[in-house]
Amino acid sequence: METTADGAPALAIAGTIVYRLARLEDGEALAGLDGSFMTDSVFTVAVTDEGFGIHETPVEPPIHKVFPDDEDEDQSEGDDGGDDDGDGDPAWRRTVVAFDGNELCGFVKTAFNPWNARLTICDIEVAPAWRGKEVGRTLMNHALGFAKECKAAHVWLEVSNINAPAIRAYLRMGFVFCGLDTTLYDGTESAGEQALFMARRVQ
Repeated sequence: METTADGAPALAIAGTIVYRLARLEDGEALAGLDGSFMTDSVFTVAVTDEGFGIHETPVEPPIHKVFPDDEDEDQSEGDDGGDDDGDGDPAWRRTVVAFDGNELCGFVKTAFNPWNARLTICDIEVAPAWRGKEVGRTLMNHALGFAKECKAAHVWLEVSNINAPAIRAYLRMGFVFCGLDTTLYDGTESAGEQALFMARRVQ
C-alpha cells in the first residue's frame, strides 16, 4: 500500500500529489480553498410549459464568481461532517483530498443514499493553480470508486448554470443533464442563477 510522508495510507500518488481521505486537521485548508472561477459563457436555461432547454451562451464582460464561505467545514477521516445526504451514517460519506506537500490542490465530498442507490457529489473543488492538470478528474474517479464500493447505481450533482467551466468538465466525464431548479438560489447571494442537475450511471 502506498503511504503519505507521515506513514499514513494514501489512496493514490500521482507525481508529487497525494490523494487520501480527509482528516480533522484538514478542515482549515478545505475552508480556505479558492473555489472561485472566471467564465466568458453561461448555460442559459429556457423554461417552457413543455419542459426546458439549455444552451451555452457567450457573456461580455466575463463573469468572476466567488462563492460565499461555507459553515461547518470540519473534516475527519473522510467524513464531510454536515450534509443531509448519507442517511446520517458516517460510513456513507467520504471526503478525498489532494495535497502536494502541504498545499491543498483540491477535494471532493461525497455522500451515498441507500434508498435510491445514489452517490451525491456534495462538493468538488480544485485550487486555481491546479486546474487543467487532471486533479479534478482524478478526484472524480475516487468518487466513482466510492460509488462502486457502495453499489451505487448512479452519481448525481448540482451545479450553477453560470459555472460553465465545471459543466463542460462534467460533460467530458460522462455526466448528462437530468433536471433543474429555477428557484434553489432565491434569497441567497446566487439569486438569479439556476441550479442544473447532472448524473451519470456507475459502470
